[in-house]
Amino acid sequence: MENEIFDCFHCKETLYGKKYTIKDDSPYCVKCFDSLFANPCERCKKIIECNSKDLAYKDSHWHETCFRCDKCDHSLVEKPFAAKDELLLCIECYSTEYSSKCFGCRATIMPGSRKMEYNGSNWHETCFVCQSCREPVGNKPFVPKESKIYCMPCYEKQFANQCKSCRKAITKGGISFQEQQWHRECFVCTSCEKNLVGEKSTSKDDSPYCVDCFDNLYAKKCAACAKPITGQGGAKYISFEDRQWHHDCFTCAKCSKSLVGEKFLTQQDDVLCPACGSAI
Repeated sequence: MENEIFDCFHCKETLYGKKYTIKDDSPYCVKCFDSLFANPCERCKKIIECNSKDLAYKDSHWHETCFRCDKCDHSLVEKPFAAKDELLLCIECYSTEYSSKCFGCRATIMPGSRKMEYNGSNWHETCFVCQSCREPVGNKPFVPKESKIYCMPCYEKQFANQCKSCRKAITKGGISFQEQQWHRECFVCTSCEKNLVGEKSTSKDDSPYCVDCFDNLYAKKCAACAKPITGQGGAKYISFEDRQWHHDCFTCAKCSKSLVGEKFLTQQDDVLCPACGSAI
């Protein structure tokens, strides 16, 4: 039986008794494989032969002995490293040369670790914390105040105005009324609960009222028509002893003559002009 042909796929020389390697299911002698397929070492520029370990990073290759830090020359084999401007650096050298410093603890922010960036400075994620509760802010909303940062709950608790009605923090769109702060939706009439934003309003005992409710509940009633005397808009009224009248209602009970600025007499609950009073 004839011997099976076992030749190099490229140079056709026999591979019996020789070292060889396989590429794409075809055998190659060492010489042909190195000339055709071996990668040049990024550091020493020599061919990485098939019997040597080829260490690759991105599109570059190194001998195992050449895979070293370009700064301190320590081996990077099976160690973490970083790339900067086509240089390979061990973590220590990279940190010394290029890593940013944490604004909070002033220590180096190591490559690959999570960091926070704010206002031109960098923090370790664990150092970017609320000034009050000391919890990491992370991706949650926060508020800066006097070069410090606060998470929203702490800021609202310590600095935000509190609504006079619901006692919760007012973060936006508040209403100021008689030196008190209100949410717009909380600023309602104490009696009818009508929203008072943009409406005429008044207050009693620090509580807001619409004009109608205040007049019905607290305004003095006219002795003649029994309607509230509001005084709104500069309206005039007459006061005598414990009774009040609208300006237009202060008339003689008999002849209806206006008594504003005139002498008058009283008879029980009525006011009379002198003529009608003397006729009685």
